[in-house]
Amino acid sequence: KSCLSEVEEKAWTVARSKASAADRIERLILEILAYHKENLVTEHRVNELVVAAIEASWDTIRAHKQVMHNVTELILRDGIAAGEFEPVDPRETAELIMRSVTVFTHPLLVGQCLEEGQDLETEARASVRFLLRAITPRG
Repeated sequence: KSCLSEVEEKAWTVARSKASAADRIERLILEILAYHKENLVTEHRVNELVVAAIEASWDTIRAHKQVMHNVTELILRDGIAAGEFEPVDPRETAELIMRSVTVFTHPLLVGQCLEEGQDLETEARASVRFLLRAITPRG
């Protein structure tokens, strides 16, 4: 649980920063990725997450995912209000974005990609920018 609240704190800090909405969404994903990379060094933390999920039930994980969706939705709402994004449904779009970047935000998947020697930061940036192009006004 403490792992998850640390990630959530970082997420809200990014959400409340003064950067553009696009930059904040990118930073959000990169922060989560960095957190998991940092803590994967001590694999104990990953096991702690997995054990927490199994023992404490999926409710803990579901609640954490909801917080991350809320953070993303808040950033999207800011971007829509500023004209930075198209007037999309922020809740649905947050869900789509978070589902699309799971490989960068799930500790077990991050660990697997690191073992394969992937450059996750570069891939995460490219993925977020690709996704945001779908909701960025043309012109």
